[in-house]
Parts: sequence; C-alpha cells; structure tokens
Amino acid sequence: MQPMTTEQVTGLVMYLMNNVNMEHATTRKVLAALPEDQLGFQLGEKGRTAQDLAWHLMTTDVWILNSIANLSFAPGEKAEMPSTVAGMIAWYEAEFPKALGRVSAMTPEQIATPLTFHGVLTLPAGLFLGLLTAHQIHHRGQLSTYLRAMNAHVPAIYGGSADEPFQAPAKA
Repeated sequence: MQPMTTEQVTGLVMYLMNNVNMEHATTRKVLAALPEDQLGFQLGEKGRTAQDLAWHLMTTDVWILNSIANLSFAPGEKAEMPSTVAGMIAWYEAEFPKALGRVSAMTPEQIATPLTFHGVLTLPAGLFLGLLTAHQIHHRGQLSTYLRAMNAHVPAIYGGSADEPFQAPAKA
C-alpha cells in the first residue's frame, strides 16, 4: 500500500464511519431476531452455537473499535456473556457507541498512525474500520443463515428477505 496523507486517511475514515453506522443498524436488526429459545442452535458439528456466534460478533466489533482508539490490537478483557438475547444486545448497545465515540474523538494524526494487526496487516489506524465492517458482514451473514435454518424471522439486510420483502417508497 502506498503511503497516504493525513488528509486522505481522514477522508476515507469519514466514509468508513458512515458505513460502520449503517452496518451497525443492520447488524442490530439481525441480532434482535435471534429466538431466545434457540440460542443453542448450531449448524454442523464445527459451527458455533447461535449465542456464541452472536456474542463473538458483538465483542469483536467493540474490541476492534477500542483497538483502533488504543492504537494497539492487544488482547482485551473478556466480557461475561449474558444468558439472554436482550442481555447481549443491551451490552452491545452500551459498549459499541462508547467504543465508536473513542474512534470519532481521535485526531487526524492518530487516525493516520500506522497500526499492525497481529503482525499480518499494517494500515493507518482508521482504515481498520473497513476490517470492522467486513467482520460484521461476514458474521451477520452466518447468523442470518442460522435464522433461516431455525425457521425464524430473517430481517431485510441489503434488500428484501422472505420475511421482509423489498418495497419501493411510495410515490409523491
């Protein structure tokens, strides 16, 4: 990757922050659709339970944001997993905005600081918001597949679903 100026990184981060907010709202809908009585559902013997998959999605999103703000991908504290969907979502809705706020408060110089992810990838810190978005999309896709296999409500994600068909806006 060619070096980027602070101004270029800042512009990309503005774009990525809009994506993070949009994807978070969609992720929240999918998480809220998890049936309380099917948290132990698992696809295949190698699959995670629905609860473990949802909790991984939530905690890793918050960890990525805090890692960006800390300018370090060091292991974070493990939050205790709530036993209910409502408890997990309450945690996510409390922690995600705090972590996102920390990233939003970073200076342009901080957001452009090179940051290395587990010795594999080095980018300006703020560009790891793209990793966060990819992580949400990846695990949200898995979770929506679980929902369909559970015969549960699958919310619209990028268009309609069988449960929430696409409807064009009413014409004025």
